[in-house]
Parts: sequence; C-alpha cells; structure tokens
Amino acid sequence: MAYEIARFLHFIGLTLIGAGLIGVFVCDLRTRQVTNLTAFAEAVRGIALFYDGLVVPGALLLGGTGTWMIIVWYDGWAFLSVPWLSGMVALFLFEFVEGNTVTRLYFMRLLRLTREASAAGGMTPALAKARDEGVPTFTHFLDLPILMVIVSLGVFRPETWSHFLVATLMAVAVATALTLWLPRLYRRASEMKRDTIATTATTRP
Repeated sequence: MAYEIARFLHFIGLTLIGAGLIGVFVCDLRTRQVTNLTAFAEAVRGIALFYDGLVVPGALLLGGTGTWMIIVWYDGWAFLSVPWLSGMVALFLFEFVEGNTVTRLYFMRLLRLTREASAAGGMTPALAKARDEGVPTFTHFLDLPILMVIVSLGVFRPETWSHFLVATLMAVAVATALTLWLPRLYRRASEMKRDTIATTATTRP
C-alpha cells in the first residue's frame, strides 16, 4: 500500500514538473515575441510563477518519492547496476542542480532587470543583453527534452546504456537547434514588424 501511494505521488510530481516546464517554455517564447515592455514583464512573471509554483514542488516530490522507492526496492546503492534506473537518477540530479543554479538564477536576474526597466520606462541595454545570453537559453531549452528522456527510460526500461546515450544526445541536439533557431526567428519577426510600422508611418499622407 505504501509503495502504491509513493508511486501515485511520484506521478503527481512528474505531472507538476511537466506542466511547469511547458508553461515556462511558452512564457519564454512570449518574451521573444513581444516588443511591448508591459507584455514582456507579464511573460517574465509567468516564468517565475510556473517555475516556483509547479516545477520546484514537482521536483521535490518526484525526488523524495523516487529516493524512498529506490531505498525500499533496490536496497540503496544496488540501483547503480540497473541502467535505466541509474540513468533516470543521473539525469534527474543533473536537471535539479542545473535548474536551481544556471536556469533559476538567470530567470531571477531577468525578473529583476525587467522591474528595473519598467521603472525606467523602457527596455534597458542590460535587459536586452540578458535576453540574448546563450548558455541560460540552452539550459532552458534542454529541460523539456531531458525530461522526455527520463520518462522514456522509466517507460521502456532498457537493460543496456544504449537508449540512455542515444536519447541524451538527441535531447542535446534538440536543445542546440532550439537555441540557435528560435531566438533568431523571433528577432527577425520583431525587426520585420518594426520595419513595417516605420514604412507605414512614412507613407501616410
């Protein structure tokens, strides 16, 4: 009975993390689409809300129940001999550390810079520079693909390390592609929008 409860709580933790990361991803895309500072600030607050309200509690619940189940059913360190389980643990620990250092600190700084820009009455150079930073953008785009790898390990439970290695490389490739493509895509869209507005303004009688 206790194990079934732990599994159910584990599932809830996974659901919270997945929903939170999707919300963070959508809000991040919103910050890249808008040019209005008010809309930008609203999207950044949405990132903070999803991250602190769903991702962090979900990670704590997932980690706590997962640790308990490993201790009970795999006698502690014996799980290291199980490729799919040790792979899940390794990726979860990586995501937990990275999410609460690089990604979390970046979004907190972005929120602070957005408040400063709002007080100044417009987009500041510091905020514009922070928005285009490559490393936190990559780690942010890596979150969802790595979560998918973790889920796939739990579903398929491969007995070798091949699945872990191939899926992890695919996750890194997807995150790299998103990092290179999405910011440029929305930057071009914003530039085209500004050019259209400027052209319209100059051609008015």
